Amino acid sequence: MKTVIVLATHGALPSDFPRQELEELFSLRAQIRRALPEDRPLLEQHLRELDRRVRTWPRTPANDPFYTASQEIATRLRGLTGKEVIVAFNEFCAPSLEEGLDIAVQRGAQHIVVLTPMLTRGGEHAEKEIPAAIEQARERHPDVTFTYAWPFSDEAIAAFLAAQIARFTV
Repeated sequence: MKTVIVLATHGALPSDFPRQELEELFSLRAQIRRALPEDRPLLEQHLRELDRRVRTWPRTPANDPFYTASQEIATRLRGLTGKEVIVAFNEFCAPSLEEGLDIAVQRGAQHIVVLTPMLTRGGEHAEKEIPAAIEQARERHPDVTFTYAWPFSDEAIAAFLAAQIARFTV
């Protein structure tokens, strides 16, 4: 059974994306929340276009160190597990989590382990958005097993943080 890991990270805005388009992106989000139902489809279409533009903006270590760091974590995770790792993003970068899950299926995954570096409970992405994307993927791909390897135990988080502290203390 082929297992693929999908590393679900947040995503960040590229520093060189045009400021005016960013302002428009965030303004559209607010407008859609307040819009009349008949006005929403056109606004949502424009939002999808801007979202796709920001997600597909060319990434470099200089304009998006978060993207670069996410790819480096994936490389190390691949080395430690021997499994293919696909990085997918909740926001601002491509592929989206939905796309990342579909890519894993296209590459022959029979089991997809979704993992996020978001450690603590209570966040919207880890608690709601990632599980919702996994559930939608289950509906699209009923023959594939999906496992969400989250939440982390408090003990595991504390041990991780203690090891980090040890690196900086004597």
